[in-house]
Amino acid sequence: MALAANKEVDPDPWVTMNRGIYSFNDRLDTWILRPVAKGYDKLMPGPLQRGVSNAFDNLGTPAIALNQVLQGKLKEGLSDFARFLINSSIGIGGLFDVAYRMGLPEHDEDFGQTLKVWGVAPGPYFIIPFRGPSTVTDAGGMLVDAFTNPMRFIRPIHVRSATYGLYFVDLRTRLLGVDAMIFGDEYLFLRDAYLQQRTYLINDGEIEDDPFLDDDFAD
Repeated sequence: MALAANKEVDPDPWVTMNRGIYSFNDRLDTWILRPVAKGYDKLMPGPLQRGVSNAFDNLGTPAIALNQVLQGKLKEGLSDFARFLINSSIGIGGLFDVAYRMGLPEHDEDFGQTLKVWGVAPGPYFIIPFRGPSTVTDAGGMLVDAFTNPMRFIRPIHVRSATYGLYFVDLRTRLLGVDAMIFGDEYLFLRDAYLQQRTYLINDGEIEDDPFLDDDFAD
């Protein structure tokens, strides 16, 4: 029983299914998403790209603020609500990050992180078709966060659809610089990078003891 209790939980028990979904997503990315993102990056001037990215980041701020409050971080939640109001008005719909210049930094919180702060286990690693790396808990959190994003209220529907399309193009364009960093087994690289990043975010950037550092490297 003691051995069973100490046994590490496999974060990726659905690896066969996940690899299949990853292969599908990778082909979709190779044939469509990456070429579109490269074309967008080449044709869209840098300042306009930053403005579009800022606007989409701003639309995600209400969810960030709400999750701050749900995690008991009221000060940070008020700061993010203020960011949204300032950037939506003075920042012209979020095109300009005026709030940052006023001393209100950007944060990164979502309902998946909130669930884990509440003690919910992350669950198995899970590749979402058409989307990418996640866990069962994070996937559920995405659905909750989607209801707080103002994009869902855009009318008419074809404008909303076009906005979502631009959002995913912008998101993929931001990741173009990451492509050259991937080496070895791409599936394992991206899985481990995702899980480590989520742990980092849940701990609010507080890094645990690094297993690669020992007395041999001490001064």
